[in-house]
Amino acid sequence: LCFTDEGRNAVDHAGGAHIVVDHIRSLCSKTDPASEKLLTVFCGMLMNYSNENDTLQSQLINMGVIPTLVKLLGIHCQNAALTEMCLVAFGNLAELESSKEQFAYTNIAEELVKLFKKQIEHDKKEMIFEVLAPLAENDVIKLQLVEAGLVECLLEIVQKTVDSDKEDDIAELKTASDLMVLLLLGDESMQKLFEGGKGSVFQRVLSWIPSSSHQLQLAGALAIANFARNDGNCIHMVDNGIVQKLMDLLDRHVEDGNVTVQHAALSALRNLAIPVVNKAKMLSAGVAEAVLKFLRSEMPPVQFKLLGTLRMLIDAQAEAAEQLGKNVKLVERLVEWCEAKDHAGVMGESNRLLSALIRHSKSKDVIRTIVQSGGIKHLVTMATSEHVIMQNEALVALALIAALELVTAEKDLENAQLVQILHRLLSDDRSAPEIKYNSMVLICALIGSEPLQKEVQSMAFLEVISKLRSHENKTVAQQASLTEQRLAVES
Repeated sequence: LCFTDEGRNAVDHAGGAHIVVDHIRSLCSKTDPASEKLLTVFCGMLMNYSNENDTLQSQLINMGVIPTLVKLLGIHCQNAALTEMCLVAFGNLAELESSKEQFAYTNIAEELVKLFKKQIEHDKKEMIFEVLAPLAENDVIKLQLVEAGLVECLLEIVQKTVDSDKEDDIAELKTASDLMVLLLLGDESMQKLFEGGKGSVFQRVLSWIPSSSHQLQLAGALAIANFARNDGNCIHMVDNGIVQKLMDLLDRHVEDGNVTVQHAALSALRNLAIPVVNKAKMLSAGVAEAVLKFLRSEMPPVQFKLLGTLRMLIDAQAEAAEQLGKNVKLVERLVEWCEAKDHAGVMGESNRLLSALIRHSKSKDVIRTIVQSGGIKHLVTMATSEHVIMQNEALVALALIAALELVTAEKDLENAQLVQILHRLLSDDRSAPEIKYNSMVLICALIGSEPLQKEVQSMAFLEVISKLRSHENKTVAQQASLTEQRLAVES
């Protein structure tokens, strides 16, 4: 009856689920053939009843069916038909967030791993995987699965299937390695498996990177990106040569490479470049050059990670920022990506990297390269971003341009209507204090140019700035007094 929507609704109205769940509870511990057969049918009914129906899934979860089914799985693990029905019912329920919290209070991890270890047939393993994947999204359950020994099972599958070209084995390799990466997304489970970089699991994952299987290369690089979520791990990995492995992997995928592998390897390098002590080491290992090989990529996910990696690498690294900022090909590509309206992430990262090249290099050559490539208008637009951090980065870069190369950039700054934008930012009560401060610093620098000074005079800046002298932020108030004096002198 529960196979159709009409049947489900009828059973729901008649309170059928309550009756069935009560029966399951009372029969749960009985292992005679007749009871087991009845329990199998009951589980099948719950499976059909809850199939692709959020409301009925929630109803069963609220009835507390999960602990009962977990108990059932433990008691009847020898009965293949019953455990199978039970697993499919779990699969339906595990998709809901509310169910994961309930599952976390049971010993589901232990039961599933125990059951998994006994399976030989591909279909049976697949069935358990289908329950494990949604459950492993919950951080508490991730840790329980790691403690129950799931990782060892997964590594064993990888070892057995890695060289096979049978379809089932390829599917199993993918599922096992994907699940492994998912387990590493939890902070506690990840640290437990890292074991200070000495963990056998971490070592095994490292060995996936040079593998000839794209799936394992991908999983290995994603796993490294997940291990690289705190400074301690990142520093340890860089000191132990992981960067070279990732660069070798990228090298294998430069020409018509696998986009997902490129993306994963770049993600790992980006995360590794976050700690200050790693930046210089990675730069001298040639990471920037390895990453630049992907400038030709037309794939937004690859472009996004490439930009993020370079931005992390040059943070406070003046020499590297200058070298990259004078690279005309790179700067031209950045300017092109600053217009990638369909890909907000790529557009944002390109703008941020342009600004970072100027802020970290403080180099006239870099500024000239960016002016010649048409980058100024994008930095001015970036000053109007909805994100304060991006606005601020743009204003600091523009202030450096005005201080170091005002004559070269004058025309572009005028065409991009920078003065009007600064007037708007200073007049807007919602502008953050640092935005007001940096806008005033920039105004003081711009009046060194005759055409820009005329614009400033024509726009009644003095009124706006004199109001800011009484701003609650002391630094803003002080800068307002200084700016007012400068403007008064110039006029």
